[in-house]
Amino acid sequence: MSRFVEGFLVMLGREPEKPTHLTPAARIVVDAQGSREGKARRKKLIAEERESNYRSHFWRNWRWVSIIVVNLLFVLSYRADVQLVEGALTASRFVGFHMADLNSALQVMLAYKHLLINLVIGTGTVLFAWWLLGGRSFCSWVCPYHLLAEIAEMLHLKLAGRGLVSDHTLHRGTRTALYASFVVLALATGYTVFEFISPVGILSRAFIYGASLALIWVLALLLIEIFYSRRFWCRYVCPIGLTYGFVGAFSPVKVVYNLEPCLHEGKCRQVCMVPHVLSMTRIGYADDVKIDIGADCTRCGMCVEVCPTKALSFDIKGLNKLL
Repeated sequence: MSRFVEGFLVMLGREPEKPTHLTPAARIVVDAQGSREGKARRKKLIAEERESNYRSHFWRNWRWVSIIVVNLLFVLSYRADVQLVEGALTASRFVGFHMADLNSALQVMLAYKHLLINLVIGTGTVLFAWWLLGGRSFCSWVCPYHLLAEIAEMLHLKLAGRGLVSDHTLHRGTRTALYASFVVLALATGYTVFEFISPVGILSRAFIYGASLALIWVLALLLIEIFYSRRFWCRYVCPIGLTYGFVGAFSPVKVVYNLEPCLHEGKCRQVCMVPHVLSMTRIGYADDVKIDIGADCTRCGMCVEVCPTKALSFDIKGLNKLL
């Protein structure tokens, strides 16, 4: 099975599998890392890394700025009536160009069983933009709920560190099952059912047009993420991430893993919102020296920030590395 197909299956809920065949280059690196000298060197480097407590917030800071600026553009355009960006994240016009969130557009088309030309144009524009930038980068660079969920995750980890809460995981296939359910509901009822409970749309509209009772639902989700299940919505429910994941699988913007400098200490997986995409960083799970991170990657950069040996980095196909 190709790594590309494997990435899709893992995104849909399948557990990453240990490869049975390694490339000759990967075999050389694995044998070197597994030797007595390699193990001693790895142990020494991990000890040094723990002492230095290496961590950067470069990409996180830029992501937070991006989320705030993008959503603020909608608010200021409406409040000041400058008509730069009209509408909300689910559907809008940017200086006259129609824009439509891919998942929202899909829900509308399924519910109304009709293709509107503006919807097709808006969907095509957004599809191209997120293909270029990396599909699920929408989640970490634009989505307002992501910022709140990231803060909720920090609180969850602090409480967990004190033994006050624990993380209750769900099967990742739950998101795929719910995705299919929302599709069927839209077709059967003629309503965009998911949009009623989407915290992305609720928050975007609340910021622009004012608060509503729907914010109680958003608060409930955040409380679940703080006290019960870490990253509950993004990992196990949200179909938006799945939709953009399909787009991002073909994107030229990737996070790339390099087996050779990796210490396999697992810090990248600890901080990752979707740690299953970093399965190759586990000992014995990389079948090549350099591997593109899979379709479910949000390009948030947290794994890049925390990696002390630069085994993970951003890359644009055909261009030099960004970091």
